[in-house]
Amino acid sequence: MKLSKIGSKSTYHRCTKELHHYKYLVYEPSHNPFKGSIIKMLKFETTSGQALDLAVPNQGQALVPSNKHIQTIENSYKLPQPKNENEVLEFFKKEKWPEIEAQKFYNHYCAIGWKIGGKIKMENWHASAKNWMLKAEELSVRAGHIERSRDTRTNDKRQSQIKDNLHTIRNKNYNQPL
Repeated sequence: MKLSKIGSKSTYHRCTKELHHYKYLVYEPSHNPFKGSIIKMLKFETTSGQALDLAVPNQGQALVPSNKHIQTIENSYKLPQPKNENEVLEFFKKEKWPEIEAQKFYNHYCAIGWKIGGKIKMENWHASAKNWMLKAEELSVRAGHIERSRDTRTNDKRQSQIKDNLHTIRNKNYNQPL
């Protein structure tokens, strides 16, 4: 394990079982912790150019099948990233959103490599675009609310200044606390 730089026993056993499956070695596991497992390996010689196992007569080269028995299946629901900006523009037009929002969306995700939060690869850009639209709508509502509250605050300030100006006196006593 140390020579092969494998840190876990389960990884070691999985690798030896896989090598046994592909007939690179013969692995006879011992389920007794005090007795070691038996591993028969090929003897590699440079003179004949052929790998031979002395324990198995008439053995040819171990052939590995072209398809691995452990395969990762890509998710079929993943959409590839858009080919160009026009594809994003068409999607936003179809959803009846302004072109400027489509450009913002495309430029933002191009800049961060089509990743969500800068870390996770985007699986469905259509869903992300719809979320972008929802956020933009939410932000515009908030901005309108903030603008309205800012207007009322400035009006209130002006009103209070006018009132204060009416009740001021010219001769002030600066020794008096506020």
